[in-house]
Amino acid sequence: MSSPTVEPGTKLAERFRLEDRVHESGGATLWKAIDEVLARPVAVHTFDPDFPRLNEVVTAARVASRLTDPRLTQVFDATEDDGHSYVVSEWVSGETFGDMIAGGPLDPERAAAMVAEAAEALAHAHEANLSHLCLTPEHLVWTAGSTVKLLGLGVDAVLNDVTSDDGAREDAEGLGRLLYAGLTGHWPGEEHDSGGLPVAPMDDGHFCTPRQVTAGVPGYLDTIVCRAMLPETRRGADPLTTPAELAEALASVSRPSPLPMPTPMPMTVLPVASSRSEGIDTAAPQQHTPPPQHQPRPMPRQAGGGMLNKVAMTVVVLLVMAAVGLGAWTLGRSIGNAGTPVTGEQSATPTPTVAVATREVTPSSVIGFDPLGDQEEGSRWASAAVDGKDSTDWHSETYDSADFGRLKNGVGLLLDMGESIPVKQVSIDFGGTSGGAAELRIGDSADLSALTAVEKFSGLSGKKTYSAENPPKGRYVLVWFTKLPTYQGKFRGQIQEIKVLTTK
Repeated sequence: MSSPTVEPGTKLAERFRLEDRVHESGGATLWKAIDEVLARPVAVHTFDPDFPRLNEVVTAARVASRLTDPRLTQVFDATEDDGHSYVVSEWVSGETFGDMIAGGPLDPERAAAMVAEAAEALAHAHEANLSHLCLTPEHLVWTAGSTVKLLGLGVDAVLNDVTSDDGAREDAEGLGRLLYAGLTGHWPGEEHDSGGLPVAPMDDGHFCTPRQVTAGVPGYLDTIVCRAMLPETRRGADPLTTPAELAEALASVSRPSPLPMPTPMPMTVLPVASSRSEGIDTAAPQQHTPPPQHQPRPMPRQAGGGMLNKVAMTVVVLLVMAAVGLGAWTLGRSIGNAGTPVTGEQSATPTPTVAVATREVTPSSVIGFDPLGDQEEGSRWASAAVDGKDSTDWHSETYDSADFGRLKNGVGLLLDMGESIPVKQVSIDFGGTSGGAAELRIGDSADLSALTAVEKFSGLSGKKTYSAENPPKGRYVLVWFTKLPTYQGKFRGQIQEIKVLTTK
């Protein structure tokens, strides 16, 4: 199948519908596709008929498909025939290692733990005589399910025409480069492989060691990096020449746990009646003007009413005197019975209305929520919905119809508040979308059926707010899209900012 005939919408094997062209180079094209049998996204490589290494890439994919390590990308299908050659593999969603360290080095133990997972996975691959040879920060992913995934095993080396006489040594050095990048935020290699990271500084023709670049790198991790990729700096120490040796060197490192979400800058908690524009509080306190008092109109004077007025005045005077006497008697009785409650009488003191103090709660984690599909939906952007910036957003995948392409009944954004709290108010900015519908669900379980819908929104454009006099309690807050709004001619859910307030 030549590349001009492969367009979005093409269906392979009556099952894999090509959706979006992700990358194209050297006669190979990577697509995001939909497996219509299992209703899940997949990655599909298609090839030009004259692609020079077609047999090699299909063979490598078939070898990779027999590997069972969950940290390696799973290959589902690999077909080579006249005009219909392709490789179908797992679509991995998450944050690449390069994205994670774009703003600076990771915590040393976390960087080491992720590389240790990759080293163990590659050790299993080498037992099947399959090397990676193309390890870069973009090949290591922290998935939306809080696991490590290594992309491109075998296949990427063939696609890029990379070979090696010692694949184990090459992969050990590649793992060392990944660990170096995680510890320093710099890439010790060619700039085109850096994923946008700054290239590591050099000294006397060699890359500086991690501890020379970044203060605080533990000595044992510095040594492991040098043994893997800079053995000339550690004379007398045995080099690490295989992924298995590097995995053994990192065996004592505790393994990855879910990453904490970035902590947003502290923001002033706003009263319910206020609003925000571009992060600046613009709403002035509301002034409550008392309603005008009704003034009774004076009765018109009637002719011949002089005597009647005198009688009325007399009656008023008598009533006032009686009231004064009754009041004096009551006061005296109260003094005589000081401290003794009068049976049958209740205090008439009105209960003042007290404004409930609130505070904003920062979620412990935020994920795209897709329990009816592949379990995640745009989780790589989830933290943008709680970063306090109107310029960033979380959004779902893009669909051809408001009913999720008939693949599922909903998707959403799930906030884990860390503990069960009274949810007093939830403010959601849906941004520039229009139409669509969503529910706000709250509960103590991340299971969709256990989360109670407390509010429904329609016309998802701009800001929507939920407030409760008697706040429901829950650990999880879910914005669940039941109908997708329109976005640039297609359909997707979007949340620019979401803020949760609880009672103090």
